[in-house]
Amino acid sequence: MILSASDPASIATCADTLRAGGLIGLPTETVYGLAADAGNDVAVAQIFAAKGRPADHPLIVHVSAHDGGMSGVAHFAAQVPPFAQQLMSAFWPGPLTLILPRREGVGTAAAGGQASVGLRCPSHPAAQAVLRALHDAPAGVAPVWGLAAPSANRFGRVSPTTALHVDSELGPDLLILDGGACDLGIESTIIDCTRGAPVLLRPGSISRTQVEQACGRKLLSKEELLEQETRGLEAPKASGTLESHYAPNATVRLMDAKALQTALKMLDGAIDSVARPSIAVYARTLLKNVPRNIVLRNMPQYAAPTAHELFSVLRELDATGVKLIWVETPPDTQDWEGVRDRLQRASAPT
Repeated sequence: MILSASDPASIATCADTLRAGGLIGLPTETVYGLAADAGNDVAVAQIFAAKGRPADHPLIVHVSAHDGGMSGVAHFAAQVPPFAQQLMSAFWPGPLTLILPRREGVGTAAAGGQASVGLRCPSHPAAQAVLRALHDAPAGVAPVWGLAAPSANRFGRVSPTTALHVDSELGPDLLILDGGACDLGIESTIIDCTRGAPVLLRPGSISRTQVEQACGRKLLSKEELLEQETRGLEAPKASGTLESHYAPNATVRLMDAKALQTALKMLDGAIDSVARPSIAVYARTLLKNVPRNIVLRNMPQYAAPTAHELFSVLRELDATGVKLIWVETPPDTQDWEGVRDRLQRASAPT
């Protein structure tokens, strides 16, 4: 069932469903999440079951923005380093997840049993309306302090950015709050705050430089991380950081513009005689002599609009029935890092 987020009754219905231990499809500014009360381990177990996700792979907990997220953070986190507080002040509500030490006995299932927990304060008004309704519980009803909400899709597959995407993958019995297409289109930046300095675990719309400027600290380098790991300080698991992730049914292959043009030339017209297209191409560069039976989508020239449409385009190309999706490799610059990360994981061997 899809409910309009513009109707206050829809917000109340979603809040009631979550209080009762149910699941909903929740819009955020990044992607749609499959949400449950993060403090209800039985409800959280339904998320893992619905997605086919390993129970030791942690979920991100979303908290209300009514006090800057502090009440939710205080409920789930054992401590918040000063640099993490600076990042919260700079980017919350917004697409930033912080990995913090978890309070013992709180959110165990949502954290995948780890001693840390990922917390985020989303900026989407519909998500915040639901979170606020859960926080401001009626008299005699315990507040819900946060919602575990990984992307609302089967584990490892393409994330949903519209309510219809969620419905096609997890419907028809799921209650879905329709808040429109997601503004950003890729998941949040994840910063580990458990090792004394900020560590980038997953790039997103907030860049490395923005993080460093906001907290006045340098992100640990790969060499420093390796040194820590040799001393037994391993990075916590985090959502969306597996080598293979965000994958459509078709095989994704990344190529630079020259290799892409060469590959198309090597087809030498043979593909034109095939009844159904078997290859799709998503590229920024203007390609020459593209066979008629290739499904071609133009990639925007800038990172933000590409991120906005990326998962939607992968779903659209997959729906054509092609077996291969050839994608032009994004530029090796900070602004493209989130898109590049998603495409590298989508093209990784399973």
